[in-house]
Amino acid sequence: MKRVNIRDIQAMKVKGERIAMITAYDHPSARLMDQAGADVLLVGDSLGMVVLGYESTLPVTMEDMIHHTRAVARATPRAMVVADLPWMSYHVSVEESVRNAGRLIKEGGADAVKLEGGTDRIPTVEAILRAEIPVMGHVGLTPQSVLAFGGYRVQGKGVEAAGRIAADASALEEAGCFSIVVEGVPAAVGRALTERLTIPTIGIGAGPDCDGQVLVYHDFLGYGSDSPPKFVRRYAEAGQEMREGAVRFIKDIKEGKFPGPEESY
Repeated sequence: MKRVNIRDIQAMKVKGERIAMITAYDHPSARLMDQAGADVLLVGDSLGMVVLGYESTLPVTMEDMIHHTRAVARATPRAMVVADLPWMSYHVSVEESVRNAGRLIKEGGADAVKLEGGTDRIPTVEAILRAEIPVMGHVGLTPQSVLAFGGYRVQGKGVEAAGRIAADASALEEAGCFSIVVEGVPAAVGRALTERLTIPTIGIGAGPDCDGQVLVYHDFLGYGSDSPPKFVRRYAEAGQEMREGAVRFIKDIKEGKFPGPEESY
């Protein structure tokens, strides 16, 4: 089975084929999302919130990311695996940024890395690319900037703010990013960026006109997320089914109905 690569992703924009990206954080979820037909699996630092129980992505470490990326990479014969560089793993020095990006490839098994930011990250992006590591950009609402933003707020409202995001996206494209995640911006901004850039845009809360879309699988499958963001559409209620199954299991234990003859040696 042919594995999706950066050329395939870029060709999809040219052909007008929408890119489906889904988060994955462990072996079983990655296997299911790969089998479902995802083009890209993102091992996001969102694992800090949806898997590890933190209030933001900021506490996530390189060790966390390598651990989860390794599990995902072992489960995906087809989908491209992109791993997030966590907060403070690419902020101190360019040298450290390249080293950490290399760890996600060498130790984690990722096919590419993703980092947040725009023009201020260009030297870092260029250095990682010189190490022959593909880079996915991320503009708009960048969750690692939650403290600076004062919360998770829609970005790009107004001409000036939208212009800054457009400048960031163009700089990332010129630096060599193979695609860009656009998060939490008005639909008009998502559309304008998609029309302006020659590389694919992957939206999350950025309207319907991006070249692809990504969601946290916990959100769209109803697993562990009681109040998903506005941009999420529910496609299943997996959490409810799991809870109901566990209730039945516990009831059978309490009533002495499990295990039965068919589950006994």
